Amino acid sequence: MAGWILLALAGILVFWVVLIYNKLVSQRNDVQSSWRQIDVQLKRRHDLIPNLVSAVKGAMEFEQDTLDKVISARAKAVSAGSPHDKGQAENMLTQALGKLFAVMENYPALRSNDNVMHLQEELTSTENRIAFARQLYNDLVANYRTMMQVFPNNLVSSMLGFRTEEYFEAEAASRATPGVNLSLRGK
Repeated sequence: MAGWILLALAGILVFWVVLIYNKLVSQRNDVQSSWRQIDVQLKRRHDLIPNLVSAVKGAMEFEQDTLDKVISARAKAVSAGSPHDKGQAENMLTQALGKLFAVMENYPALRSNDNVMHLQEELTSTENRIAFARQLYNDLVANYRTMMQVFPNNLVSSMLGFRTEEYFEAEAASRATPGVNLSLRGK
C-alpha cells in the first residue's frame, strides 16, 4: 500500500514538473517570437533609411554631418546583437533620425517632395510598429520572468536551466521629461 502511495506521489510530482516545464517553454517561445517581430520591424526601418538619405542627400548638401550620423547609427543598429545592445543602438538611431527630421524642416524643397514625404511617413509608421512590438516584448518578458521566479516554479526553472530574458529598455536620455514653455513671450 505504501508503495502505491509513493508511486502516485512520484507520478503527481513528475506531472507537475512537466506542466511547469511546458508552461516555461511556451512563455520562452512567446518571448523569442516577439523578439523576432521586433527584428522584422527593425529590418524594415533599416531598409527605409538608405532610401530616405538618398532622397534628401542632394537637397541637404550642407548637412552632411547629420546624414553621416544617421548612416553611422544605422550601421551600429544593424550589427547589434543582444536586446540590450540593440536597444542602445536603436535609441541612437532614433535620435539621429529625429535630428534629420528636424533639419529637413528647414528645407522647403524637401517638404514639398512627395517621395521624401512618403519615406518620412513610412519611417514614422514603422517607428509606431516598433514601439508596439517593444511593448509586447517587454510584457512577455515580464510574464516569463514572473513565471520563472514564483515558488515553486523557481525550483523547476533553476533545475532545468531556464534563463531570464532582457528587457528592451529606453536610453536614460529618452526617459527624461521634456521641458515645455507655454509662455506667450516667446522665451
